[in-house]
Amino acid sequence: MTSLEKFEGVKILGTWTSPFCLRVELALNLKGISYEYIEQDLRNKSPLLLQLNPVHKKAPVLIHNDKAISESLIILEYIDETWQKIAPLVPENAYKKALVRFWADFFERKVIETTIEFTENLKVFEHGVQKDFEGENPFFNGEIPGFLGVVVCSLSSWIKVLEMVSGERLVVTEKTCVLFMASCFQ
Repeated sequence: MTSLEKFEGVKILGTWTSPFCLRVELALNLKGISYEYIEQDLRNKSPLLLQLNPVHKKAPVLIHNDKAISESLIILEYIDETWQKIAPLVPENAYKKALVRFWADFFERKVIETTIEFTENLKVFEHGVQKDFEGENPFFNGEIPGFLGVVVCSLSSWIKVLEMVSGERLVVTEKTCVLFMASCFQ
């Protein structure tokens, strides 16, 4: 990876507490893309946020050349496709790329969005990733953290907060080794 390269017109509307905003910043940093960060107060939404994300009215929003992209997973795909020659986040192999995107979507929909079934869905995620990638580390694309690594690791702080609030360990390192491996580079 090279030092940060200047790309005009790259901005993020974000909030420092959001793991979803963090994953966008991680992806840009991994690719060495400089950007302007514009902090948002989600209790008092800015006219710019409401204009650029009128459907969900939330951060993150990536602005590139005056065009807005919403939703963190979609933003990650856009970043990777736009700057595909710089530190690719997904494997070249179409099948492996599909697996990475499948497990990122599963993690997003089943692990993050469910609190009651969190532990069970995390086990399904762990088992599926281990089975599909058989000894490979799906969280890295070659030498650098990849798409799935960015998705999972951006939430490690959030999971720690949930553990503190609930008083329970949600991620037991001995039982969830794949998730532990992913959090190592954070």
